[in-house]
Amino acid sequence: MTTKELRRIKIKRRVRKNIFGTSERPRLSVFRSNKQIYAQVIDDITGKTLAAASSQGIQEKATKTQIAAKVGELIAKKSQEAGIQAVVFDRNGYLYHGRIKELAESARKSGLKF
Repeated sequence: MTTKELRRIKIKRRVRKNIFGTSERPRLSVFRSNKQIYAQVIDDITGKTLAAASSQGIQEKATKTQIAAKVGELIAKKSQEAGIQAVVFDRNGYLYHGRIKELAESARKSGLKF
């Protein structure tokens, strides 16, 4: 592992001590790879994923930040269909910048509260 990955894992562990998703307010977890971005709404008490969205299904040509915004809209729509209005945002050790920020802001615009 590189020092960048180790830094992210260290931040992730520190943040996850305090962030916990319940059935009333589940955790919106984001994972970012070099090519794709994934978002899951997780109930940590039961350990189940309630809604998920990723950029793998998006075929159109756009920048990575524009695709992240589409994934944010998609996860908001899917979580509202599952009856979820509010979530706790888990940035998973990534900086709140770029693709992570776009995903979060578009999910907020689409009606998800966090």
